[in-house]
Amino acid sequence: MRVDLFDFDLPEASIALRPAEPRGAGRLLVVRPGDAFADRRVADLASLLRPGDALVCNDTRVIPARLHGIRTRPGAPGRRTEVMLHLREAPDRWRAFARPAKRLAPGDLLRFGAAGDLRATVAAKGEGGEVVLAFDRAGPALDAAIAEAGTLPLPPYIAARRAVDARDAADYQTVYAREPGAVAAPTAGLHLSEDLLEAIDAAGIYRHAVTLHVGAGTFLPVKADDTDDHRMHAEIGLLDAETAEALNRVRAGGGRIVAVGTTALRLLESAADAGGRLHPFSGPTGIFITPGTRIRAVDALMTNFHLPRSTLFMLVAAFSGLDTMHAAYAHAIRRGYRFYSYGDASLLFPAPAV
Repeated sequence: MRVDLFDFDLPEASIALRPAEPRGAGRLLVVRPGDAFADRRVADLASLLRPGDALVCNDTRVIPARLHGIRTRPGAPGRRTEVMLHLREAPDRWRAFARPAKRLAPGDLLRFGAAGDLRATVAAKGEGGEVVLAFDRAGPALDAAIAEAGTLPLPPYIAARRAVDARDAADYQTVYAREPGAVAAPTAGLHLSEDLLEAIDAAGIYRHAVTLHVGAGTFLPVKADDTDDHRMHAEIGLLDAETAEALNRVRAGGGRIVAVGTTALRLLESAADAGGRLHPFSGPTGIFITPGTRIRAVDALMTNFHLPRSTLFMLVAAFSGLDTMHAAYAHAIRRGYRFYSYGDASLLFPAPAV
């Protein structure tokens, strides 16, 4: 499909730089294709679902994946370099996006941290500013060093307008974040407070966790003119056997699977067979969902409002219909909904099968 079909005009004032407070206070646009849009609140979520439904959340935890350092090369002056880690390949290796990448070459040494004591060698260089970094330590020791040297990787449309601060350390994590490894938050989950989760439990709605370590590729613009020419960057996910079977039982009993965020949906769809039955999944997924892709495992989706021409707007268009989502976003802009990672949310139901 032509990428320009997923474009829309968004006023800069619609971009949220801080989340609604407290959690759960954000607005929620309910989108049922064929019905009128409903303006609700995230706090209403439990009443919008049914007993026996299952809410599926992504329990990944954001790491301080943005590293600032110095490139060192024999006989050459040091160059300031910034890298954004996005996919762990081994205990001591990460794929990363580097700036300025054109000044890096395999074999270059990078030093990170105030004292420059975290070191990495450029092991390989790819396209689009991507490099493979081999660090001087591995496993938990590398995790600790990155936590010490790195900064929180707020999305570019926020970071370009204000500095990261102490509030973001809490605001940019879900309350149920457990598994470190993401370089971007599963932002729909940022709306869920402990009180709201308790209300969901009390309403007889099941809750389950999956893990998808969100990569920096989620921020990358689609530069191709046609969706067939866009390459998704892989992300590491996990759906264990117990959770897969529990979700299969929910559907068999007439309940619905409700994904909290596009990350949860993408993992579930990666783990589903042609009939929609879920199976255990562990490893990388580069699934790219666009209109025409059949959604097999998810019956409703809670998600924030996404960028024009982004893979995430393509995903919601695949879920609820392109015309429906253009109309929903136009409604949201008129009604003053806040967009992107710290913005308001929508609750989407699928377009009727054709």
